Amino acid sequence: MRFPIVIEPGDDKHAFGVIVPDLPGCFSAGDTLDEAIDNAREAVELWLETAIDDGSAIPEPRSIGEHQSNPEFSGCVWAVVTIDLSELSDKAERINITLPARVLRRIDAAAKAAGESRSSFIARKALQEACT
Repeated sequence: MRFPIVIEPGDDKHAFGVIVPDLPGCFSAGDTLDEAIDNAREAVELWLETAIDDGSAIPEPRSIGEHQSNPEFSGCVWAVVTIDLSELSDKAERINITLPARVLRRIDAAAKAAGESRSSFIARKALQEACT
């Protein structure tokens, strides 16, 4: 999954602040822009792990364009963190499933469009279904 992040500019005395608009209460910071992005990725992973463990729904990330109209984020920098849900909870387990080729092509196309692996895409969709 690709989550847009909003980065509030820092300076010599203030850290770069990061907000993840699609995940309520998910925020982070860093002394440099790179550190802020790395810390945001960690914050998103922790937020998602907690949601998965609690059986909560995982929000579908919206586009940066949808968020940019929010005046709260005026003057901020935008970036994206990519998270592979299949790597977040529990030990990964290899399975063997059989699907029609046309279904597999659709899964692969949707996963690619979402910037995810096939496994991550299937895991995310299954978790969304199970938590609704």
